[in-house]
Amino acid sequence: MSSTHGPGMTWVKSSYSDGQGGDCVEWSPASATLNAVPVRDSKRPNGPQLAPSSAAWQSFVDSLKN
Repeated sequence: MSSTHGPGMTWVKSSYSDGQGGDCVEWSPASATLNAVPVRDSKRPNGPQLAPSSAAWQSFVDSLKN
């Protein structure tokens, strides 16, 4: 599932997110670079965003898979 919020950003909800409106993490793969992967809480689309490096983001995703 994806949605667009803000100028030209498409957000993708994590498959690990709670479908009941609970823990919802989204990221913007089309806006990602080596230096920054936009991440936010889907319950607060106008709230703060994180932008870890792609290496840090990959490490985080890998840790969830294990």
